[in-house]
Amino acid sequence: MEIEPAEEVKEPPRIHRLDEPVVNRIAAGEVIQRPVSAVKELVENSLDASSTSISVLVKDGGLKLIQVSDDGHGIRYEDLPILCERHTTSKLSKYEDLQSIKSMGFRGEALASMTYVGHVTVTTITRGQLHGYRVSYRDGVMENEPKACAAVKGTQIVIENLFYNMIARRKTLQNSADDYTKIVDLLSRFAIHHIDVSFSCRKHGAARADVHSVATPSRLNAIRSVYGLLVAQNLIKIEASDHDPSSSVFEMDGFISNSNYVAKKTTMVLFINDRLVECTALKRALEVVYVATLPKASKPFIYMSITLPPEHVDVNVHPTKREVSLLNQEVIVEKMQSVVESVLRNSNESRTFQEQTVEATPSVPSVTNNDLHLSPSPSGSKSQRVPVNKIVRTDSSDPAGRMHAYLYKNPQKYLGRDSSLTTVRSSVRQRRNLKETGDLTSIQELINDIDSKCHSDLLDIVRQSTYVGMADDVFALLQHNTHLYLANVVNLSNPDAEHNFNENHKLAAA
Repeated sequence: MEIEPAEEVKEPPRIHRLDEPVVNRIAAGEVIQRPVSAVKELVENSLDASSTSISVLVKDGGLKLIQVSDDGHGIRYEDLPILCERHTTSKLSKYEDLQSIKSMGFRGEALASMTYVGHVTVTTITRGQLHGYRVSYRDGVMENEPKACAAVKGTQIVIENLFYNMIARRKTLQNSADDYTKIVDLLSRFAIHHIDVSFSCRKHGAARADVHSVATPSRLNAIRSVYGLLVAQNLIKIEASDHDPSSSVFEMDGFISNSNYVAKKTTMVLFINDRLVECTALKRALEVVYVATLPKASKPFIYMSITLPPEHVDVNVHPTKREVSLLNQEVIVEKMQSVVESVLRNSNESRTFQEQTVEATPSVPSVTNNDLHLSPSPSGSKSQRVPVNKIVRTDSSDPAGRMHAYLYKNPQKYLGRDSSLTTVRSSVRQRRNLKETGDLTSIQELINDIDSKCHSDLLDIVRQSTYVGMADDVFALLQHNTHLYLANVVNLSNPDAEHNFNENHKLAAA
């Protein structure tokens, strides 16, 4: 009988305290997840500094360079030594202050995290100073003493070589175009909410800014400036509020897209107490309303600014402060959904169409109002011209297949004094009704003789037919109601067309 050797008992691993640099680098990777995270933190710091102008410069999607400049109140010289230490802030002194916090930042982690994953340089000047100061930071501490320098009002923070010491993170962010797009989208959202602040964002070396907004009293003008006219003209203003302490207390105002707006994806810009956040529950609820209310499951554009009592909002639930927790969130979402549904249903009773009037001239084929293709103003897609040989006629009134589309319309406009005599005579001749103005008896008798010999049914076929195309060099296909006719165009063009048509012409009905 073989005896199995006893398994070696492993000792539990020893718990040890991580070195502070390791802790800081781990925490920094959580707070600054992408270049856009750094831009968001710096822009919010600029807003907290009461800035009226914020400009962002980006190189290689933010990996090589991020520069954020503002005209805020600046940073005091005495605060520069601890500026980038962890958990140093001017916006919070005790935990209870979170219940009434109004500033964007409060943890004191953002700048410190940037110094652990990049090279940070700060240039700042406060009001009343003759010069500013520039200082560089690494791993949360100053690399040298602040140096006096020339500076304009406010603060400029430069981050270089972001994630230089995090190889895996840097490799996953090599698509600089994607990261720059996220930064542009972020600045666009800030620009339409903080309408009293000017924003700009451009690539390093580019002469033109991709985001450029100026302070304006109208939020709709800000949306038009950032997202374009096609978005702004298809928006509906919404407002809602509730002051019942037993259920919810909030005020909301914003803009939502109407039935004319067309886009491939949902754009939702949500600010709660002036803080840019995301709320998945609210976004899904509003998308459900659009799917149920509007045709083609349109993807909406939504801007909402919600104001809640500070004590009803928990802002300390996400490392990047991207999400917040609301008191009575389900009730608030349900009321927002009801308001949006009501506004959409009322606005869906009528739609706006863009119509272009085409004036007919003697040398241009006539186009009537009924022949114009009316279509809702496109917001997210471009109309494409279909080749003539690919067109399928489904309506006999379609001008593409009507014979009158190839005829010239009689000019209706008033002829000026400088019109030539030939033009005047031609237009008068075209407008004349011989039955009413014929003075000669012989002419009137000739007209009556032609009318008496005319075959009314055959004349109706020719007048109301739809030209399909030439079958060969002689015969043309004409459609009248549900019949298809083969007509000899050579005989029809002769003066005795009616006689030839009745006697000699073969008319085949299919």
